[in-house]
Amino acid sequence: MKNSLIFKILEISFLKTFYINLKFLNFRNALKMPILVSKNVKIRSLNGNITIEAPLKTGMIKIGFGDVAIFDKRTSRSILQINGNLIFRGEASIGHGSKISVGESGNLVIGNNFRITAESEIICYKRIEIGNDCLFSWKILLMDTDFHKIFNLDKTMVLNIAKEIYIGDKNWVGCRTVILKGVHTPANTVIAANSTVTKTFTKENTIIGGNPARILKENVTWEK
Repeated sequence: MKNSLIFKILEISFLKTFYINLKFLNFRNALKMPILVSKNVKIRSLNGNITIEAPLKTGMIKIGFGDVAIFDKRTSRSILQINGNLIFRGEASIGHGSKISVGESGNLVIGNNFRITAESEIICYKRIEIGNDCLFSWKILLMDTDFHKIFNLDKTMVLNIAKEIYIGDKNWVGCRTVILKGVHTPANTVIAANSTVTKTFTKENTIIGGNPARILKENVTWEK
């Protein structure tokens, strides 16, 4: 137990941790160090805002930590690119190798008790909102934009505008899942591994999956 704690402390980048807390919190709150940042996190830009909408406590938000057996966490690098708004509504653990990019007009809202195990990407240029008690596995991609515009032939209309993503409370997203713009999922949803989710679902307590995703099973629940 003592050795485990020592290893965790050694993984912290105190320079990055102090910098992020002091940049986005007042001095008194920054001293609580609610955000802990790993040495393996690359800060690409912090021109936006990070807000915590919950009572502050040390280490409630962890970025770039964790250990998944099929990855080498020593070479697994996380990236933060925050040019818009990143809002935490409680505790969060963003595992090693995960990348977050929030564009200037983007609003990424992360609910309480959120966890990414490892190696996942969230790209937010409009709005992505994730509910409470959600668990994301590894190699997951959420993206609310296509980046490159597609027009009609006379270029008078953009056909692929960015659209919000809403992930309901207590969603478990399996590994290698892709969730694209415009998707809404209800509470108590399980998304099967290697799925591509492109549309909204409204029925709670289901397993969805496939490419494209569809309802596979109803009247289920899951344990975190």
